[in-house]
Amino acid sequence: MKFSLIICTYMRPEPLLKLLQSVQQQSLYPNEVLIVDGSLDNETELVLKDNQFNHLEYFLVEDQDRGLTKQRNFGINKVNETTEIVCFLDDDTVLESDYFENLLHTYNVFPQALGVGGYICNETKWDKVPDNYTAKDNEFYFDGWKRKDGSRFILRKKLKLDSNCPPGFSPLFSHGRSVGFLPPSEKTYEVEQLMGGVSSFRRSVFKDFSFSTYFEGYGLYEDADFTLRLAKTGKLYLNTKARLNHFHAASGRPNQYKYGKMVVRNGWYVWKVKNPKPNLKARIKWHSITILLTLIRFSNTLTSKNKKASFTEAVGRTIGWWSLFFNKPKPKQNR
Repeated sequence: MKFSLIICTYMRPEPLLKLLQSVQQQSLYPNEVLIVDGSLDNETELVLKDNQFNHLEYFLVEDQDRGLTKQRNFGINKVNETTEIVCFLDDDTVLESDYFENLLHTYNVFPQALGVGGYICNETKWDKVPDNYTAKDNEFYFDGWKRKDGSRFILRKKLKLDSNCPPGFSPLFSHGRSVGFLPPSEKTYEVEQLMGGVSSFRRSVFKDFSFSTYFEGYGLYEDADFTLRLAKTGKLYLNTKARLNHFHAASGRPNQYKYGKMVVRNGWYVWKVKNPKPNLKARIKWHSITILLTLIRFSNTLTSKNKKASFTEAVGRTIGWWSLFFNKPKPKQNR
């Protein structure tokens, strides 16, 4: 099964090098590695000239192709015609040595799969528990595993605003639990959302689907938009044996005000992709959770170490929410 790897990068030469070194150690190596660079300098290009990797092609894009979704679409158009599977990785990830082997094997086990995601294993501590285990209020339990639950989810549970869907599925009021809430069970789970930076898809899906350029620059929730649309036509899976680490490089991220505004507006966009005509109950829940999360960020101004960042993000969320009453995004329901 021939597969290509697309890595979209922006001003992160050192994290990218670490990722490529882990790709080099894979038990199954890509037939081609496409680096789509939106950087404003030549540091990434220089690093790649000093460090050679097999089957690697480098593209430095101009302004009209800069931004995560644009760079992904650019890379897709450069993929070899014989490729069967297209893989995407964030430039600040590092793979375990059998990542691609386990990822590609999923398509053999589930031949109906349109896409398969990998599993980030370094962000959350999970504990195996008995099948009859009853989770405490500050815990999340799923499929024989437990983890500590975040304060925002603990509060949402108390207010009856928690997701009523398994991880990786979006409820009709959105604000679900991501695939990050799937445990390290070494199982493969069906989902309807994948994280774009640890994903793969059959090349055939890109005949009909592309990443939406509504999500400019950093592209927050662009992966939810793409996979929710794709899941309406077929099956998506996440294989927890396809493991990698995500290190969240700070460079290349938007400022906290822009991020806060994007969280709300892009979140609204994705909600309407899943549920274009929500009923009154779903609308009340979406807005209630959005306001609750904004208030939590304002409260972090008093409790967190980075008080300025918390306040700035909270202001961005507030402005983003108010803007929905005057200038709503227009989600595209087509492919």
